[in-house]
Amino acid sequence: MLKTRTNNQIRVPEVRVIDEDGQQLGVMKTSDALALAEERELDLVEVSPQAQPPVVKLINFDKYRYHQKKLEQQQKKKIKKIDIKGVRLSLRISEHDMSIKAKKASEFLEEGHKVKVDLLMRGREQAHPEMGFEVIKKFLNFVPSYATEVPAKRQGPFISILITKKLA
Repeated sequence: MLKTRTNNQIRVPEVRVIDEDGQQLGVMKTSDALALAEERELDLVEVSPQAQPPVVKLINFDKYRYHQKKLEQQQKKKIKKIDIKGVRLSLRISEHDMSIKAKKASEFLEEGHKVKVDLLMRGREQAHPEMGFEVIKKFLNFVPSYATEVPAKRQGPFISILITKKLA
């Protein structure tokens, strides 16, 4: 959160002043603006420090800070989180099991998530990685609309691929 300057922290000679109703009071000396804020029992809050001269507003700082915090929370709610969901296969998976896992992967893709497909090869299966890549290809044929983000690669006993929903 950006540090907002208030009252005596504002160190510029002139400021553009806006009152609590949103009416512009014009450009005035900072000392005059501070006196006006004290007179109205409000705070002088810098709302646009980059402007020339900086824009300040006569408001209750606590209410302003509360409002800013609420705005940040609203913005955080709007951000969509994308998770990476996982689907695990084995070299000896049956067609039916593969179709069920592919259906689940399709659901994840429809929800907007990425799906990481891992195929675990045990023991002597590791000597034939080409068989693992074939199982991955079969699995991808069951998933209707996908786009590979990272091609299938071997990482130790796993063959992994990351898929996302195909953009139309």
